[in-house]
Amino acid sequence: MPESNYDNTDCGSSDPDIKQEMEKEFVDLLTEELKLQEAVAKEHSRHMNITFGEVKMVASQYQKEVEKCIAATETCEEERERAEVSLIRERKVTTLWEQRSSNGLGRGINTACGPFNYPRLERFL
Repeated sequence: MPESNYDNTDCGSSDPDIKQEMEKEFVDLLTEELKLQEAVAKEHSRHMNITFGEVKMVASQYQKEVEKCIAATETCEEERERAEVSLIRERKVTTLWEQRSSNGLGRGINTACGPFNYPRLERFL
């Protein structure tokens, strides 16, 4: 294969018409590259907006679930507190009846006076 002394760096540099055409092609290539980069950036931005919208929607759903859980927890806590108060009352009544039973007051009928009339327990609670 014969060697060529062809140097492409000088190609058309002496001809002003060729030089001008090559500069036009270079500017056109740069313009096209910028347009492609802009299109890619727009597509990336569109994709990010869609993703962001989906994330907001999922976050909103999670927030609603959290609010439901908080409400349910508060309801359970209120019921637990009511049950605790009721248990304390029941223990007081039980203790009162145990005291009366150990003192012989819970035997029922007094032959001389008839049945005992116990005061209402609520006043002791």
